[in-house]
Amino acid sequence: MNRSTVVKDADVKPAVAALQKQVHNDFAPIWGVDADLVVVPKGSHPVSESWWLVILDDSDQAGALGYHDITSEGMPLGKVFAKTDLQYGDKWTVTASHELLEMLGDPDVNLTAFVQDSNTSGRLYAYEVCDACELDSDGYDIDGIRVSDFVYPSWFESFRKQGSTQFNHGKTISKPFELRPGGYIGVFDVGAGSAGSRSRRTERV
Repeated sequence: MNRSTVVKDADVKPAVAALQKQVHNDFAPIWGVDADLVVVPKGSHPVSESWWLVILDDSDQAGALGYHDITSEGMPLGKVFAKTDLQYGDKWTVTASHELLEMLGDPDVNLTAFVQDSNTSGRLYAYEVCDACELDSDGYDIDGIRVSDFVYPSWFESFRKQGSTQFNHGKTISKPFELRPGGYIGVFDVGAGSAGSRSRRTERV
């Protein structure tokens, strides 16, 4: 759904076509989650109970290029701040891809992977599939449209040995929970009872 003044509907259509190919061809075979995307032009409204990916102008949270939310009907919603992306020198299509894939991977934003360090301590890693490799430079092109890289389920599996399998689509990560330059992940320390985030750049939540 396009609500941005800096992105034209004519630019949204090829971007959505590229995102559709990414979901069908790259994401669904790995994660087992698929979706059919529909362009909702300016002045129109999505059908009832649909999931939304909305392109807006300015971020309403400091430093956020996009994030998860819920629609007025309680359905998953991804927000993309295209004007803020441009101000940071980033591509809004990468943020759109990022939010779309993370909505599909964890629509209620409540999933985590637990890594137990001892009988009394451990860490919960947020189940975010694009955060670890979110930079535009780690993304890839589909029909000339830049989309986000994403991790595989193996990235959340602490028993995996380094180099034992593929951990992200771009094949640039070699072990579980590894962060690419510019990547981050939300971590909750169970033993300490405190939350934090390993971050190297402006976050797309």
